[in-house]
Amino acid sequence: MSDSTQTAPARLGRESLNLPNLITMSRFVLSLILFAIIDHGGWWLSAAVLFVFAAGTDWLDGYLARKYGQVTTLGRILDPFVDKIIVGGTFLFLLEKNGVEGELQSGVTAWMVITVIGREMFVSSLRGFLEQQGKDFSASISGKAKMALQCVAVTASLMSMSPELQDWKWLVPTRDVLLWSAVAVTVWSGLVYVVRGARLLREDGSEAESEMPAEG
Repeated sequence: MSDSTQTAPARLGRESLNLPNLITMSRFVLSLILFAIIDHGGWWLSAAVLFVFAAGTDWLDGYLARKYGQVTTLGRILDPFVDKIIVGGTFLFLLEKNGVEGELQSGVTAWMVITVIGREMFVSSLRGFLEQQGKDFSASISGKAKMALQCVAVTASLMSMSPELQDWKWLVPTRDVLLWSAVAVTVWSGLVYVVRGARLLREDGSEAESEMPAEG
């Protein structure tokens, strides 16, 4: 969220149809294609490449928006929404594949999916509430680290499903370590946001008390 010294995001309108937002929209389309490939099965390396490419556009649209001053209200809404769709959706589809007998397993468990999606829902609700109060609750380094590790773990999971890579004996244990590390960092980053949100609310309460007239 921009502070008072920065240019406020452009409101919804024609200016929202800029290159960064078009890239974000294309990431949403790519996520649907990715889900179809995972659901069909078999093209695991292609799915991994597509996921890496789609996730990479998240950095690109943010960079372009900041560099050329094209930060918009639509982009601030759409970008985190699409990020959650592609990561949470991929975890869900990999969970479904993990339960298919006689096929390679993704390593994704129900606990992982609940943790990832639950954390995103909670932090999004907290951010919406605090920003409605005029608080700065933009992404922190812990959130970015969480996103990066989740993407690496998902890529490893997709690669581990490929029959062509079954000779890589280290891949499955590495995948499992990455997946559980991503879950741990997801929980940690959620706690960081909770502490940060509580501090902002406490500061707001302290300011309100200081403005109250003294009795007597």
